[in-house]
Amino acid sequence: MTVETTTPNQASSTPETSTNLEKVRLWDPALRLFHWLLVICVVAAWGLGEFGPSVMTLHFYFGYAICVLLAFRLIWGFVGPKVARFSHFIYGPSTLISYLGSIFKREPSYWRGHNPLGALAAFALLGILIAQVATGLMADPDDYINVGPLASTVGYDTATWANGMHHLIATLVLLIVIAHVLAIAFYKVWKRENLIHPMITGWKWVKKDSNS
Repeated sequence: MTVETTTPNQASSTPETSTNLEKVRLWDPALRLFHWLLVICVVAAWGLGEFGPSVMTLHFYFGYAICVLLAFRLIWGFVGPKVARFSHFIYGPSTLISYLGSIFKREPSYWRGHNPLGALAAFALLGILIAQVATGLMADPDDYINVGPLASTVGYDTATWANGMHHLIATLVLLIVIAHVLAIAFYKVWKRENLIHPMITGWKWVKKDSNS
């Protein structure tokens, strides 16, 4: 893979020979494990919710697993390594606009962590999944079987509202997952940047002068 560097002569070079790039261990093992477990649990819970059996015991179990994973991510967002902390990928409007202005350049961004667009997606996904878990815990579908464990504590009206919202948010989860997959494909094909490999190995090429 060839990239454009910021060296004086603007010569093209590989990441291994570029003078303004370095390979770093970016994503820690705990964050990588969280990511892939969340993928498995979300896909399984969504599939079971849409196409599973009428008695949704497995759907509930995967939902509980998502609860645990989200709790971990919220804690890790404050006490984890630097790039895993929420404070590391909260960007202002000017940074986001600047990034969007160069997003269609056919070159990797070599961003040190979540880029501004990816940060928005990460926060959106966390928010949507938290809402999905909360409504699932409170939901009462009036079937006397698949009742959320907290349904009896919030009242009937709230529990039935939560059930409707749980189904609505499931569609939003599907849409944001599809958008996430399309973004990965866009970065791979157009920008020549593999976003999956760093999330597997933890290693990524980044700009040396990047403060992000």
